[in-house]
Amino acid sequence: MRTVTILIWITLYAVFSATAQGSETVNDITQLNPIVVERIVAPTSTEEVSALVAAHPGPISIGGGRYSQGGQTACTGCLFIDMRQMNRVLAFDPAGKRLTVQAGISWRAVQEIVDWENLSLRIMQSFSNFTVGGSLSVNAHGRYVGEGPIVRSVESFKIVLADGSVKTASRDENSDLFFGAIGGYGGIGVITEVTLNLTDNVAVERVSQRMKVTDYTAFFEARIKPSQTAIIHNATLYPPEYKGVNALTFSRTDKPVDIADRLAPIKPAGSFRQELIAWATHGPFGKQIKEHIYERIIYARPRVAWRNYDASLDVLDIEPASRAKSTYVLQEYFVPEARFDAFVPRLCDILRRHKVNVLNVSIRHAKADPDTLLNWARTDVFAFVIYYEQGVSEADKAAVGVWTRELIDAAIGLGGAYYLPYQIHATPAQFRDAYPKADAFFALKRRVDPTYKFRNRLWEAYYIP
Repeated sequence: MRTVTILIWITLYAVFSATAQGSETVNDITQLNPIVVERIVAPTSTEEVSALVAAHPGPISIGGGRYSQGGQTACTGCLFIDMRQMNRVLAFDPAGKRLTVQAGISWRAVQEIVDWENLSLRIMQSFSNFTVGGSLSVNAHGRYVGEGPIVRSVESFKIVLADGSVKTASRDENSDLFFGAIGGYGGIGVITEVTLNLTDNVAVERVSQRMKVTDYTAFFEARIKPSQTAIIHNATLYPPEYKGVNALTFSRTDKPVDIADRLAPIKPAGSFRQELIAWATHGPFGKQIKEHIYERIIYARPRVAWRNYDASLDVLDIEPASRAKSTYVLQEYFVPEARFDAFVPRLCDILRRHKVNVLNVSIRHAKADPDTLLNWARTDVFAFVIYYEQGVSEADKAAVGVWTRELIDAAIGLGGAYYLPYQIHATPAQFRDAYPKADAFFALKRRVDPTYKFRNRLWEAYYIP
């Protein structure tokens, strides 16, 4: 017992000494949310996290890849736990299609392991830069047909609570922690180890189909939803007219692959991509050229690649040349399947009236998630992911808040929700309307975090300790 205590204090001393350099600033990919924290620590094990949490009396925040876009990973003056050094594979069972990893590992690092056994991740985002723990904390989703939020592919995880205790959570063990922490944005504790269910890596053929947005739901219902071969699917709704969509479907095939690489290349955006982003943002007829020329050429012919190739894209490939004067941001809204055609005109009207500089709107589908406490898919839903440019001044942020709240009302009015990893513009009333089980989540938080140790800008906006 004495040996364990000594090891814990040695660990704490090493971590604290390495970070006792004064306050540091944490920001996210948008560069809109610089937050001065007390210090940043980078543990490498569950035991270190447990010791840190137990010993620290003040607020604690948790961050991974820092792709959330509204301060969901930090608060002023907190101890910031940077999870990215917790990046090891702990157990791999290829025959059982099961993998256990530390929560700070990136999806790309996981893919590099499972691809050797011709396996693939069952659910993840469209890009592979994010961390596993961060994806659980936002209950992320991707473009996978017949799937939905990532909770569907999680078997269990370990979590460190506010008193430093370590719990294992699954659907059968500590299920309240399981369904609270997934999608809980670091409010319940620190997820440190995750066991995931895997699936087979297969060759997929990408096919592009153009249509009017008014024809899309009938197409999806007839061609995609019942498909036995479709694996990945999404559609792009093009500004500024918002009339046409390009539906991309990646279906299992026995055809030989056209791309020899099993994983997509790791690379930052090249000058051509950055010039294309700039032209589509501000150039004369930039959006029309992107829709009617550039993307028609790219998707003119079907092509075959490995599932892991299309799941391992690098988000840096769409990174703009600079974010100094303006930045690129995401928002996302969810509406029940049957309300798609009612939501699209409202979406387009709001974006047009406020002259939002939208590069594209990606449309995805997700199966229902009835169990997580902050569930955004209470029924089967369509998701609308808006990728847009905005200025960086306080006036620019305020202007975005106006049309964001209008879009939130539009989604809520149709029985839908908005996604929480982005800028925090929603009113408390909108938050509770979009997330009706918030009271149950807050009750759990008060029970396992009675001193309000785990906090960030999101919980500072909506949680009353």
